[in-house]
Amino acid sequence: QVQLVESGGGLVQAGGSLRLSCAASGRTFSRYAMGWFRQVPGKEREFVAAISWSGGSTYYADSVKGRFTISRDNAKNTVYLQMNSLKPEDTAVYYCAADTQSFRPPSIFAKEPGSWGQGTQVTVSS
Repeated sequence: QVQLVESGGGLVQAGGSLRLSCAASGRTFSRYAMGWFRQVPGKEREFVAAISWSGGSTYYADSVKGRFTISRDNAKNTVYLQMNSLKPEDTAVYYCAADTQSFRPPSIFAKEPGSWGQGTQVTVSS
């Protein structure tokens, strides 16, 4: 069972940047795709970005393409989400997710997320 701990959320003005981190433990990190999802009250959790087990392939929601970058450091068992040009509509609780099947493409994992972290709040003021 994988454990995921997010950090890096906070309050930022529109146009600013934040970097989220997710530290994983409990299994071999480098075998699994990882990703980020977000949720606002009253709405379903939505996909943001995913990255393959090796880091060689990434996949993004249209709403964040060109502004957000997902990356991973397999030596540190950590996945990151660099968020630039933030907008008020990016305000949400951001969740780290880990695939439950090894070596799957991030586009597949994005539709079938597995384990979740506890979430970190990101608030973008206008």
